[in-house]
This record gives sequence, C-alpha cells and structure tokens, in this order.
Amino acid sequence: MRDLLELTALEAHEAMVAGDLGAEEYTAAWREAAAGDELNAYLWRDEGGEEAAAIAVKRDCVAPIAVKDIFTTEGVPTTAGSRILEGYRPPYTSTAVRKLLEAGAPVLGKTNMDEFAMGSSNENSAYGPVLNPWDRERVPGGSSGGSAAVVAGGLAPWAIGTDTGGSIRQPAAFCGIVGLKPTYGAISRYGMIAFASSLDQCGPLTRTVSDAALLLGILQGKDPCDSTSVGIDGGIALPGREDLSGLRFGVPAELRGDDYDSGVRSVFEGTLRKIEDLGGEIAEVSLPSSEHGISAYYVIAPAEASSNLARYDGVRYGMRAGGEGDLIEMYETTRSEGFGAEVKRRIMLGTYALSSGYYEAYYGQAQKVRTRIAEDFSGAFGSVDFVVTPTAPSVAFKLGEKTDDPLAMYLNDFFTVPMSLAGIPAISIPAGLAEPEGGGPRLPVGFQIASPAFSEQKLLDAAYALEQGIGFEARPGGAADG
Repeated sequence: MRDLLELTALEAHEAMVAGDLGAEEYTAAWREAAAGDELNAYLWRDEGGEEAAAIAVKRDCVAPIAVKDIFTTEGVPTTAGSRILEGYRPPYTSTAVRKLLEAGAPVLGKTNMDEFAMGSSNENSAYGPVLNPWDRERVPGGSSGGSAAVVAGGLAPWAIGTDTGGSIRQPAAFCGIVGLKPTYGAISRYGMIAFASSLDQCGPLTRTVSDAALLLGILQGKDPCDSTSVGIDGGIALPGREDLSGLRFGVPAELRGDDYDSGVRSVFEGTLRKIEDLGGEIAEVSLPSSEHGISAYYVIAPAEASSNLARYDGVRYGMRAGGEGDLIEMYETTRSEGFGAEVKRRIMLGTYALSSGYYEAYYGQAQKVRTRIAEDFSGAFGSVDFVVTPTAPSVAFKLGEKTDDPLAMYLNDFFTVPMSLAGIPAISIPAGLAEPEGGGPRLPVGFQIASPAFSEQKLLDAAYALEQGIGFEARPGGAADG
C-alpha cells in the first residue's frame, strides 16, 4: 500500500471499510503530519488531550478532517480568526461538524482564516497570515486559506470551509486543489459563525472531485436547527462519468481578456479545448448583470455583517475591554480593540448602506441587481448545462501586495461572486500551472464550473470527467502537471 498520507480520502475510506487500514493508525499519521505545520494554517490541533476527547464521537471508516475555525466545536477554542473571540469555547457543536463526527471523521484541527471570513488572502486573520504551500511568500487565498493550505500542503486529507463570495473556490484555485460551493441551503449553517447570512455556505476543500462528492454526501441535509436548509434530493453518489458527450458549457460573452492575467487565460482556453476533446460543446452565453456583481456584493455582505456582528459587545462571550467607565464605553473599547481593520471597514460600510435615507439607494438597489444576476443565470441555463469561467483573475499574489488597496483585493472575487449572489453551486478544479504577471514560479490555476440550483450530482459528474481528462498531478515542491 502507498504511504498512508498519499491516499485520497476516498481511497482511505474504502481501505478502512475493507479492513485493510486501521482508523487509529491512519488518524495518528495525519495527526503527526498536522503537528509539522509551518504554514500557520492551524489555530488549534488535536493532540489527543481532553479537548480532542470532547469532540471525538467515534473513529471509524472516514478520514480525519480539518475544520475552518468558523464552525463551533463544543469545548474547543473557536475564534473566527478574531481577537474578539480569543479564548471562546462554545457550549455546542455546529451541525456540519456533528455530521462529520457521527460519520466517523475525527477533527484534526481548526484552521486559520480571514477574520469573520472577510478577506481574499488570509492576511486579515488576527493570528497572522497563512502561507501558500506552493510559495511561502504568497497568499493561499481567503477566507478559507487555512483549510486550502492544509490540504495542498499535506497537513490534512481534506477540509471544510465556508464560501460567501468565493472563499472556498478562490483559495482552492490558489492552492491547486478542488473547492466546492454547494447550492445555498444544501448544508446547514447552524453553528457556523455568521458573516452574511443570505450568502454563507459550508463546503468541501479536497484533493479530488471524488473526495468532494464523498464529503458533500456526509454534510448535506435538512436540519431543524436551520430553517434555510433543505438538503439535496436523493443525496450524492460518487461521480463516475468518463466523458462530456451531450453536455454544453457556456462561456460568458462579457468575459474580457483584460479581466484576468494572460497565464490564467492560456490555461482557461486550454481547458475549453479539453472539454471539446472529451465530447463537450462550447457555446457563448450572456450574463449582462454579472459585471455588477462585485458592486452589489460589497453592499449586501457588509450590510448583513453589520447586523450579525452587533452581538460582539463584550457582555456575553469573547473579550471584554474598558470596563472602568459606563456601558457604552465598554462596548466601544471592546469592539475597537477586538475587531481588525477590514471588519471595521465592512461594519461601517454596511451600517451606512442600511441607514435611514440610504437603504433604498444602496441596499435596495443591490438586491435588485442580485435578482437580475439570478435571472441571467436562469436564462443561460436554458441553453447550456454549465457556465464556466476562470476561478480567479490571477494566480496567488505575494503577501502584502494588495493589503493597501481594498478595491484590488475585492476584485479577486470577480468571477466567484455572481454564483454566490444567485445561490447556485459552483466548483473549482485545478486546470494547470501559469507564471504570475511579471514572472516567477509557475502556480496553480483554477477552472470554475457552475450549474443550476441543486444540480450538484450533475456538476460533480462533469467536473470528475474533466478532472480525469486534465490529469493535473502537480504538487507543491516541483512536480510537473500532467
């Protein structure tokens, strides 16, 4: 048998079911690997102590998993990447993590992230940035950068993250792995610390599409604790499609060459040719409102965040500062010292957008744009099965390169935000390597495929066939892609 850490999560699962691999042995190997984290990717690790025992339901047949530190885990530190929750130990476990534990997937650790999931580079974490395993001078993407980095860096077999505007798909692209944002409502949000409640969605970050399907099958389902959850009818089966015959893939007519780097464009166009080689058809579709997606998103998401983050006041949980004066002073000091710069920026933007006299001009208009974007996708899916784009406009950029320019940072989500606003599923798969603009080592490029709501099975089947056709086998450390 290959080295234990070389097994995909699905291969390990099948070996454990067959009795060829012991769950304890496999988990111990991954625990040892996680202990070697040099990427600042874990904020808490399972070292087998009392905290680990509190979240270990059983260890049987499912690979251990890394969990983004936005999911509550009973008795285990949960910070959402923020100082304001430093030391917080929740009294309950989120539904997503509970389902994993009940399936036999022990938690390897809690992964670093942009504070309250606000960011595209993982540089907004109060606990320092995560390093990209492909190049430690570059970002892993965000906000689920820790989850992406542990999978790509060999520190976990798979992980879960959250996607509000691209926070699973973009880091998956930057780290050369698979990232899936399911349909809104496919997975319960109970116990997932809220950023923007109408957009937040849990999803898998994995090495392969088959692993993503296995993990989605565990996570999906209706939950009485989350009234927005509905699950996926029929569940999820492992993908097995071998070609793309009979399927039509739409490329948005609005996709312009100056929207993304030349290296990304070359990989994207090569992947379109691969789709045709596999029997698929490429067609042009129109998504006229999608270019306004970023503008709408950065009104809607901060508006919802300003409401969700009002609960962090130093009274109920988390840090408390400035208790010498009156109550208002304590609120102000706690929030001033507890929140980072980006969180404060979005709270202020969101509060302004919801203020009297501006609500309709900003939030109301943004919601109308969101409706138009959803209608555009519905129209496109009348003539094609999928819509495809690059996942991100560039490969991973250098640490500090965009921290002083919030707008440039926000544009990293240009290709992923429209799908989030429409609530439809989308997956990023690694499609090749490209040099950054200006030169440098070749880095992963992601290819994004989107499909109609609750069509995850069809999406995974197509992504699997394309993944097999591309044959991407590169890993951090210099192996060439297929």
